[in-house]
Amino acid sequence: MQEEQNTELLADHYKKIISLLGEDAEREGLLDTPQRVAKAMQFLTKGYCESPEEILQKALFKEDYRQMVIVKDIDFYSLCEHHMLPFWGKAHVAYIPNGHITGLSKIARVVDVYARRLQVQERMTLQIKACIQKTLNPLGVMVVIEAQHMCMQMRGVEKQNSTTTTSDFTGVFNQAKTREEFINLIR
Repeated sequence: MQEEQNTELLADHYKKIISLLGEDAEREGLLDTPQRVAKAMQFLTKGYCESPEEILQKALFKEDYRQMVIVKDIDFYSLCEHHMLPFWGKAHVAYIPNGHITGLSKIARVVDVYARRLQVQERMTLQIKACIQKTLNPLGVMVVIEAQHMCMQMRGVEKQNSTTTTSDFTGVFNQAKTREEFINLIR
């Protein structure tokens, strides 16, 4: 019920925005646009309603494996919090278990939860790393995100071929050799 109310409130605001932009919000092609945009925005920001820690804990298994686990090339789509324009790319996540592992799909779902919020790439990188470290308590975590940002490509500096890379790590990934192994494995 609350979601439906929010959809209607958002749709009312989008109708006003369309009018403020100089368009006729009652024009045939735009009649359903406010409702569609409201639903799209709710989908694109659904990460606020999900707990990434719970996702990991639902598939937590005791295991003695103590080598690097890597889930690479995780596609994601997000919205820049500064312009609400899309940014997208790939996340590469590694951890070294310390008695527990999680389902591999859960790592990708954690990426999605944080991507489906108004975001900056730097914070998203930190959040993914911190969530996995806190929930799994591994020997270390490393996250690398490579993304393209529409706020840089279609406005502002208009650099269509630019890519932004961020990384963060904990534990055994503080050792250059371990980081290097991860980087070599994701290339």
